[in-house]
Amino acid sequence: MDVGDTYIRDFLNDFIKDIKINQSKYFSCGNGSNITCDDQWTNNHISGQGSIGSDVFTYVTPVIFAVGITGNTISLLVFLTKNMRKLSASVYLAALSTADLMALIFYVLVEWIRKGIPIGSGQVTAPFLESNGVCQIILFMSYSFRFLSAWLVACFTLERYVGVCHPLKRKDVCNLRSSKRIVFFAVITSFVIASFRPWLSEVRYVGPNDVPSCTRRLEHTYLSFVYDCIFGVCITFLPFLIITILNTLIIRKLIIRNKRHRQVKIITEESIIRLEFTIILITISFCFIAFNTPYAIIWFKHSLQMSSMRMEDSVFVPTNQNLLIFTKTIFFMNYCINFFLYSFTGAYFRKELKMLFTYRSKVYQSYHKCSLPNSTATTPQSWIP
Repeated sequence: MDVGDTYIRDFLNDFIKDIKINQSKYFSCGNGSNITCDDQWTNNHISGQGSIGSDVFTYVTPVIFAVGITGNTISLLVFLTKNMRKLSASVYLAALSTADLMALIFYVLVEWIRKGIPIGSGQVTAPFLESNGVCQIILFMSYSFRFLSAWLVACFTLERYVGVCHPLKRKDVCNLRSSKRIVFFAVITSFVIASFRPWLSEVRYVGPNDVPSCTRRLEHTYLSFVYDCIFGVCITFLPFLIITILNTLIIRKLIIRNKRHRQVKIITEESIIRLEFTIILITISFCFIAFNTPYAIIWFKHSLQMSSMRMEDSVFVPTNQNLLIFTKTIFFMNYCINFFLYSFTGAYFRKELKMLFTYRSKVYQSYHKCSLPNSTATTPQSWIP
């Protein structure tokens, strides 16, 4: 064998070795805090190779977290006021604000600490997050409240659907007792479903530097993938389907009712209030779909590619990951947008918000449950369509 053949053989061996090393980085899936093989991207800030996705994630995520914590806290205080907490709709919205707060803390913040802060190669930003016990607790809380946040929107949509399209059943479903029961059932369901994630996870040392990482157990690799695929469908596509169908029926019913009211010239303040709560719901629902769908589609496509990738295809992974990171940042906005939606679409929310900050004024003492003039309604539930 001549020198040329030896050189070519050594070159090919080194090239294949480099591909295997790069591939191991992407298949390690070191971070299991979201979904298996979610988006284990290497921090491009380290190597100086910036990308739009990683830059957006690094600099926009803290803003989302700060805005979300502030907005959801204020929203929760408003829905827990004496006037608002007696509304069945407020039960759902207060629970949704709480779920979004917890998702921001245990999911958005943790993801940003792990992946958004530039660090040196082979180092961990927050070692305590990558320890057994803390790893499992964070996963449980993250999965629980992400599931709860998605399904509270679906439950609220169902309640609005009954109130608008089946008024004869309104008293049975659209009341405080039923709302609290539904929210309690949603909380228990989310805890039960999320309880499988810690059991499938552990802290392992990955990479050439043996970096500790909260990830899936090796013996449950396939089971973790199946679980996370089912979980992804449960928090995106199923709520999307339910919300889309019910909202279509709600809007259709509102259009028919609006035409009938105009014909008989019956437009009461009570009907305006009912319409306002329904508009709030529809706005929340459409934002939920807009922020969730891109990330769900890209993640599912990325996971399929990662599970069936050949070694020579590994060079295409960074592009997919960059898009995954970008859509994930958009997905985070789902947890901070609701306060603005309430403020823009809810006149009574704005009024109660104003009263919250002017609590000592005499106006608040004489302000009774957003009551309607000349209304004979005796219970807050009667306001809800």
